[in-house]
Amino acid sequence: MTDATDRTEVTGDCDASRWSRAEAFLRARGTAEMPHPGGTLLAHLGRVRRLLADWGDSPAVQAAGLCHATYGTDGFDQYLLPVAERATLAEAIGDRAEALVYLYASCDRGVVYPRIGRDRPVVFRDRFTGREHTPAEADLRAFLQISAANELDVLAHNEELAGRYGPYLYRLFAGAGDLLSAPARDACARQLGRHAAYPDR
Repeated sequence: MTDATDRTEVTGDCDASRWSRAEAFLRARGTAEMPHPGGTLLAHLGRVRRLLADWGDSPAVQAAGLCHATYGTDGFDQYLLPVAERATLAEAIGDRAEALVYLYASCDRGVVYPRIGRDRPVVFRDRFTGREHTPAEADLRAFLQISAANELDVLAHNEELAGRYGPYLYRLFAGAGDLLSAPARDACARQLGRHAAYPDR
């Protein structure tokens, strides 16, 4: 994938200056060369941001979606920056967006995902510290928006992963109910609805 294509994936039709620092941060850490379903990690991150924009999410949530892989995740071990250097990301995308990136990265999915749709408020477990905490509802909603955008993009570009995880993710996001925005719920139903009849793999 060319450098120009990656740039288009990140900036889309928004003012490029809004995202220049975030893009510079991501490029400096090699995301334009990292393979990922659908091309490169940078291309994936850009598509996630654009999907969040299409759903009407705020610039802070979009920025968090763009940089959601910075500290790695419970499902993606590779990180771009150690959590000890959070200030570096905050300088690039702002404190609010960085806090959402940390929330996303620190989620212990095996503990937290079963609580979504069952418990309210949802208690998180931080996989980095082992501590539990209850995010503000606005943060939980942002977490779920980013989660849905990320998973939909990955599964759209990898049919094997779609077959393996589609049933589980359909139930996860359907169970989130109104914690996901209407556009996000509709997107999940359209893309994952074909897995509704199948048991979790």
